[in-house]
Amino acid sequence: MMKQETIDRIRKFTEDRDWDQFHTPANLAKSIAIEASELLECFQWSDTEYDVDHVSEELADVLVYCRNMLDKLGLEEDVIVNRKMDQNEAKYPVEKARGSAAKYDSLE
Repeated sequence: MMKQETIDRIRKFTEDRDWDQFHTPANLAKSIAIEASELLECFQWSDTEYDVDHVSEELADVLVYCRNMLDKLGLEEDVIVNRKMDQNEAKYPVEKARGSAAKYDSLE
């Protein structure tokens, strides 16, 4: 869970620059996808050789935009993550999914 001090810093950064006007849900979703692509680029040519500092920078960008999206939509990360975990646990019961990379509709 992100510390309140960090959340406040992200909010102040946006507020000081008057960028909230650009933070529509659609723009934030695009920004999350773009930054996630930049994160993926860190692993483009190797699954094992990557720069952890660069990965952490790109991951931070994703998290900042996610925090902005949570604020814009009035959502709480614990609530939405736990709701999704409930769904995932139902789709992927341990007895069927353990050790398997199969999609939920292909589990036996």
